[in-house]
Amino acid sequence: MRNLKNLCLQSLGIAALALGMSSAMAADKPTLNIGYVNGWDDSVAATFVAGEILQSKLGYSVALKPVEPAIMWQGVARGDLDATLSAWLPATHGEYFEKLKDKVEVLGTNYAGAKIGLIVPDYVQAKTIADLQTYAKDFDGKITGIDAGAGVMRRAEEAIKEYALADIKLMPSSGPAMATALTRAEKNKQAIVVTGWIPHWMFAKWNLRFLEDPKKVFGDDEHVDTVANPSLAGKAPEAAAFLKKFSWSGEEVGAVMLAIREGAKPEDAAKDWISKNPERVAEWLK
Repeated sequence: MRNLKNLCLQSLGIAALALGMSSAMAADKPTLNIGYVNGWDDSVAATFVAGEILQSKLGYSVALKPVEPAIMWQGVARGDLDATLSAWLPATHGEYFEKLKDKVEVLGTNYAGAKIGLIVPDYVQAKTIADLQTYAKDFDGKITGIDAGAGVMRRAEEAIKEYALADIKLMPSSGPAMATALTRAEKNKQAIVVTGWIPHWMFAKWNLRFLEDPKKVFGDDEHVDTVANPSLAGKAPEAAAFLKKFSWSGEEVGAVMLAIREGAKPEDAAKDWISKNPERVAEWLK
């Protein structure tokens, strides 16, 4: 009995030592500050999924910081932020990158094929931006936009001029108002054209397509990159290695965005997606 008791005590001691070592190792890892663009659904989805993996799979403490794009880039360059998964390049965030490229490191592309433009439901007859003039009555003579001054809105104004859309007007609203209008049109199978971008949750919910833009008013496709402060690789090598590999498809990011759109908290949507896609997560952690 005494030997059994001693064995149990030894086992408990070993377990406690292992737990202590594990806690110490976790404590040795730095807290990672990751910036994302508040209000950008794709930015929220990618950041919360990556953040959850860094915490639950790699043992880092992670602080997710919602910021404006300019502050996000400046924060990464200064080291106030360790990384961001929300760098739209080469155009949307091109000015920030040109100013700060010597102070940041591009780890890789986490979403290829990012794009802005004019979007219609697949049942709409118009195929090109120029077709909007032909089918102007179908659209009530309007493009449903988002916030005035947004990059995609400025390009839409240019498109109206470049394609001579005399019977079409751009109507500013907001991201949520645009989504509401699209929801209503889809429900009734009505023609609508909106300013938008991919990745976006609406592509996971409906069959949508961009109107062809042969004059490239909206520019070429972009990519969403993961950008880090150069110090990250030295202080958190496992995190840097994972962030270099993290890359997913429109369907994958769309599923997380749609879950958040339909009421899930970002952290819960991230955990749910990770639990349903263990093989995908394993690929990023190899």
